[in-house]
Amino acid sequence: MTETARYQTLLSPLRAGRHELRNRVIMGSMHTRLETAPDGLERQIAFYQERARGEAAIIVTGGFAPNAEGRFDLEGPRLDHAEAARELTPICDAVHQEGSLICAQICHAGRYAKFEGCVAPSPIRAPINRFTPREMTEADIHRTIADFAEAAANAQAAGFDGVEIMGSEGYLINEFTVLHTNHRKDDWGGSAENRHRFPVEIVRAVRERCGPQLLIIYRISVADLVEDGAPAGEIAALARRLEAAGADILNSGIGWHEARVPTIAYPVPRAAWRKATARVKAAVSIPVVASNRINTPEIAEDILASGDADLISMARPLLADPHFARKLREGRADEINPCIACNQACLDFIFSEKTVSCLVNPRAGHETEFRETPSDHPRKIAVVGGGAAGMAAAAEAARLGHRVTLFEASDRLGGQLNLARAAPGKDEFDGTLRYYAGQLKKYGVVLRLGHRAEVEDLTGFDHVVIATGVTPRIPDLPGIDHPKVVTYAEILSGARQAGKSVVVMGAGGIGHDVAEFLAVDPDEARKEEGFFASWGVDSRFETAGALAGDPLAPLPAQRQILMLQRKTAKQGAGLGVSTGWILRNSLRKHGVEGISGVTYERVDDAGLHILVDGALRIIAADTIVLCTGQESERSLAEALASRGIAATMIGGAEEAAELDALRAIDEGVRLAQSF
Repeated sequence: MTETARYQTLLSPLRAGRHELRNRVIMGSMHTRLETAPDGLERQIAFYQERARGEAAIIVTGGFAPNAEGRFDLEGPRLDHAEAARELTPICDAVHQEGSLICAQICHAGRYAKFEGCVAPSPIRAPINRFTPREMTEADIHRTIADFAEAAANAQAAGFDGVEIMGSEGYLINEFTVLHTNHRKDDWGGSAENRHRFPVEIVRAVRERCGPQLLIIYRISVADLVEDGAPAGEIAALARRLEAAGADILNSGIGWHEARVPTIAYPVPRAAWRKATARVKAAVSIPVVASNRINTPEIAEDILASGDADLISMARPLLADPHFARKLREGRADEINPCIACNQACLDFIFSEKTVSCLVNPRAGHETEFRETPSDHPRKIAVVGGGAAGMAAAAEAARLGHRVTLFEASDRLGGQLNLARAAPGKDEFDGTLRYYAGQLKKYGVVLRLGHRAEVEDLTGFDHVVIATGVTPRIPDLPGIDHPKVVTYAEILSGARQAGKSVVVMGAGGIGHDVAEFLAVDPDEARKEEGFFASWGVDSRFETAGALAGDPLAPLPAQRQILMLQRKTAKQGAGLGVSTGWILRNSLRKHGVEGISGVTYERVDDAGLHILVDGALRIIAADTIVLCTGQESERSLAEALASRGIAATMIGGAEEAAELDALRAIDEGVRLAQSF
């Protein structure tokens, strides 16, 4: 079977409104901060055009506010001025040049807006915002409906093919639709029909203002995941009302930003929310879009072929690989670089007021900084180390025409990724390993696996890249060689097994991953049923907010685990903004305890001796796992330097502190670009 036949539904055209879509792939909206970045217009053009060149049928932009009150923050982009909207025309032209449609998302932040004077249907402060919103008056509501229509008209005049009206994720429109945030007693609150009036009137106003040619996508919340959210019957009723008001497509939104259930990060099983989307599809006749944690063509095709949805929205997967759809059409599915749902360079960057990028694709959001043409002066390059940094450097250098040999001391590629992939949900790294193995083969990199490179191996190369990575740091502590002491590498690799009671020394990212690896049942972590049960989600998506229990209810643990750290700060403070809370809550639910401000004394048969607030404690444990940092492996670099052979160190070899795949891959690609 050809790949075109294998993904025939995904690659087939579809009629939506007055428009013919060339396939079923939509680039979903995401915050990028490119709008306010230096050279923002140029970078947006390059960013969106690259995804259109990759043949996504529809490109949906990041959110634009319909008025000043609707901004996310005081610098947020808006669509309420025609002149400002026309400045976006070059983006539309660039996307159209590549054969895709482009829609501007119109999103009113509501009570999530980060400034005094934010508005909402009722004056209820969001738990993730310090500002209490002002309750909208009747006049405010009518004015805001008109502002949505005006913003849509401005987008249409600028060259956008359509708009996406953001009605999910807990923003203003979603706040009107549910009892969780709508306590009004007038015609905009109370009954479901009244609570649905606001979004229905917005869609109707946009359609009346802009005519039949404008493509209207409405993003409907198919699972709020908050208390007093919408039950299945109300969601279906809203979907039918939106269709009658003039919506052309319904896109799925999952969860509110304040929800205590993960929705898009790696702990969420792939396509976990498809049945929530299927309920909406059963209620309407217009196309419906499935979204969230769909990162492979096999899953996308299965969702469409089963009838659960008509289109697939991919936001972060098109950060990871903007040519997802094009590669499928060209029969190159095995060359897709999959999203691993880490959130490190997308959501975490946005929350840190940085522009969006991607761990597995450093070009994302930085397209103007990279060249795609082969080098004018091909060189002979040696890369030592087959971890994330080494693979990225070797693959990119070879793609640009250099002759590359990659040395790896072990018998397989991956380095630290082979350990990271053992943590619950992080087996997504398997896709990264597969991708790089394919790229190295495609571009002719000579692999020397199972070969520890020596100085003599590296003579005759024009340049040597040292990507030898890190080794676990072993603290200088009496008894550290006791049989019950193991390193994180031994645990995650399976070389050593942990007992029923475990002490984890170190509460950084690796310490948390190890604790979850040891505490959580693999079926709970990887299977859909286990995920729903552990986070209190109604797997039938019938109940209010699709909740079936307390997302933070205690769960059985495989082991008794205690995490220790020297720092007095809160454990896990340095974890990712968008994923750290998930990991901390998971450990808390599984009974993992922690002690900070610890001084380690020694290890003996009695256990680990520590000082806490000056008092001696002995922690009896079957296993003591060292997650006490890492040290750079630089012996080869030092040997080369002594022989006068120039080399460049990247990744963990250059700097072990705070090492992660994000920095490693970025350094590898950028170094290769410099040759």
